[in-house]
Amino acid sequence: MVRLASRDNLKVLKKVIVGYMQIQKYLTNIIEFGNPYIKPCIYAMWHSDQFSIYGVKNRSEVNVLISTSNDGDMVAAGCESLGFKTIRGSYKSRGAVESTMQMIERLKEGESVAITVDGPRGPLHSVKNGAIKLAQKSGAPIIPMVWYSTDKMFFTLPSWDKMTAPIGYAEIVNLYGEPIYVPSELDDEKLKEIKNQIKESLEALQKKAPEVYREAKKNKLWKKKKS
Repeated sequence: MVRLASRDNLKVLKKVIVGYMQIQKYLTNIIEFGNPYIKPCIYAMWHSDQFSIYGVKNRSEVNVLISTSNDGDMVAAGCESLGFKTIRGSYKSRGAVESTMQMIERLKEGESVAITVDGPRGPLHSVKNGAIKLAQKSGAPIIPMVWYSTDKMFFTLPSWDKMTAPIGYAEIVNLYGEPIYVPSELDDEKLKEIKNQIKESLEALQKKAPEVYREAKKNKLWKKKKS
């Protein structure tokens, strides 16, 4: 995401983010499609779709992996204000190991985690090993997820990840892929295969999303959800 925070303005920006998320949660209307509701699981998304966790149920049992950067501090404050648990992780080796161990422990305790598979610094839409290693060590399945909307209040930000976020009332769909299970024994060839499987699943969901969204609009599903 765009680097906005510094030590000087971090406290103010955290308050702004928390305030935004507290208001936005009443204006963000998500219809889920294909969520297998497996617990525990590893929700896997592109960095651009990180706010799709708005649509995830049982937030108190979902742990969100967030970087230890200043921008990560803002996102963590916002997620925690919505009821999610957070795990802070660095891309550096020591921080990565510590956060991985925490996530494995939470998964083995029956809680789920949410992770951006091409974060925190990209390259864009390049699946890294994190989610796969978690699935391998915990036995929990990977659930690919995307979100989509054509509402005017659903914006794409000018950042490396092309992050999407609603700012005001928005009707959105969350789409989930088939669970991906990872064997406990994993060689390089199998690792590459699963990375491709995750990428292909996310791309297929993105391709399918506009049609699902149009049908949801046609059937006025958001109005039916409120009634």
